[in-house]
Amino acid sequence: MLGKTIVKYIQSLAHKIHRDKEGFFIAEGPKVVREFLHSRNMKCKSIYATTEWFAENAGFLPKISADLVGINDIDLERISQLQTPNKVLAVFYKKEQKLTDLKNTISLMLDEIQDPGNMGTIIRTADWFGIKNIICSNECADAYNPKVVQASMGSLSRVNIIYTGLEEFIHKNNGITIYAATLSGKPLSAFNKLKEGIILIGNESKGVKENLVKLSAGQITIPKRGEAESLNAAVACGIILSHII
Repeated sequence: MLGKTIVKYIQSLAHKIHRDKEGFFIAEGPKVVREFLHSRNMKCKSIYATTEWFAENAGFLPKISADLVGINDIDLERISQLQTPNKVLAVFYKKEQKLTDLKNTISLMLDEIQDPGNMGTIIRTADWFGIKNIICSNECADAYNPKVVQASMGSLSRVNIIYTGLEEFIHKNNGITIYAATLSGKPLSAFNKLKEGIILIGNESKGVKENLVKLSAGQITIPKRGEAESLNAAVACGIILSHII
């Protein structure tokens, strides 16, 4: 049985203040943990798993330089953030916060995306379309929030994410064109495929801040036919990327 100190420590990583202080985050479930373990961008500190999981993954475990701790289902429930714990929980080092070159590529910018599920889905969508960089406002949900990690399904290992003041970032990178997703711009069909630029997605209920809209070179609108007031931020992101990539 896991000691209380270890259980308390793992549980503490569910909170941003402790993730930032320690430099670690947790990932759960066979698929997500496997994605991270096979990524060159992620380093694992420790793995807590059932006998079944260790047996299923015995082939590559000798290559993993992490503490391997066997636990039972009761222990897994004590440390898990999931409603239904699934075989394995691992503690990983947080990635260095940096971007690759923004030129000749499409990137995302997120203005106060606060729902962890939306945040994780956007990261996963970005990965699907080959987007390497996401610039987030400081008010966005933390990329290492357990719900974000779960929703991103391993894509967090392949997408670079930074948190910064967006207006300042835009001024510092004024050679890159910003396209804001709004309800009053040009229809998406008016835009051709893009080779370079940043797509700015706004808050789930308030949209993109006016000061950021003013700094954009163009506004993109997804035409609607029904009566819904707005689109989910992650859905809108996917539709736009599908058209411009």
